[in-house]
Amino acid sequence: MNAATSWHYENFDPSGSAIGYRITGKLDEVQSPFQKIEIYGSTDWGNLMLIDGAMMLTARDNFLYHEMMSHPALFTHAAPKNVVIIGGGDCGTLREVLRHPGVERAVQCDIDEQVTRMAEKWFPELCESNGDPRAQLLFDDGIAYMANREPGSLDIVIVDSTDPVGPAEGLFNKAFYESCFRALKDDGILVQQSESPLVLLELIKEMRGEMGKAGFTAFQTLPFPQPCYPTGWWSCTLARKSGGFDFRETDARAKAFDTKYYSADIHKGAQALPPFVAAALGG
Repeated sequence: MNAATSWHYENFDPSGSAIGYRITGKLDEVQSPFQKIEIYGSTDWGNLMLIDGAMMLTARDNFLYHEMMSHPALFTHAAPKNVVIIGGGDCGTLREVLRHPGVERAVQCDIDEQVTRMAEKWFPELCESNGDPRAQLLFDDGIAYMANREPGSLDIVIVDSTDPVGPAEGLFNKAFYESCFRALKDDGILVQQSESPLVLLELIKEMRGEMGKAGFTAFQTLPFPQPCYPTGWWSCTLARKSGGFDFRETDARAKAFDTKYYSADIHKGAQALPPFVAAALGG
C-alpha cells in the first residue's frame, strides 16, 4: 500500500463487526440540512458514498441492492404502471424501475436533494434515467407525501431508505405503512429495505408486525448479498393487501433488459428462506 492509500472502517455495534475499504482519499463532502454526505475513492470498489458515517453504496456492488429492491416486486405485480420510490436519492432504484417499459410514471421522493446531486456528480451511471419523461424527482418529506396520495392510486411503493434512524426513522412504523396501504390499489405491493436477516431478524419481525397492523396480510422477505452493508447479507420485504407472491416467471426470463444479479432463477431461489429465518418469520 502506498502513501496515498489508507483504510476506512465502519464499525457496526449490533453485530460486533466492521467493514473496511482501502481508500485513495476523500473526493467530496457536504453537510445538508439533514445529514453529512461524503464521497471517497477506493482502490477496488470504485467511489463510495457515506451518510453520517454509514456506508450507503459503492460503485462495484450497488447493483445487488438496486435490482432486488425493484425487479422482484415489478415482476410480481401483474401490470405495474404507477410506482413511487420513497428515499432512493442515489437514483439507482429509479433507474431499475424505469427499465420496465410498462411503467408509465415513477416518482422518487427523497427529503435530501444533496444525495441526488452527489450521485449525479460521482455516480452518474445511477442517474442515467433521471431525464426519462416518465420520471419525476421530488425533494420532500416522504411521510407527508404518502399521507397525501390519492387512495388506490399506486401499483407499487418502494421504500428505499437508510437505517431506521434520523430522517428515515418514521418510515418503519404503522402510521407510515397505513398511508402506503391506503395509496396502493387492491393488488398493489409495498417494498421496504429490511436490513440484515442474520443480525437484525427482530427488526424484520417488528417491521412485518407494523405492516400487519396497517392492514397488510401477506409478506415475503427476500435475502440477497450486499457486501458493503453490515454482515454482507441484506434483505427486502414485500407486503400485499391480499394474494400471494407468485411472479411472472416467463416475463422475467424474457425481459428485454440486462441485469447483473436479478434473474428468474435468483428470484425463485430468494423465495426459499433459510430455516432459521423462515422459523422466525413464520414461513
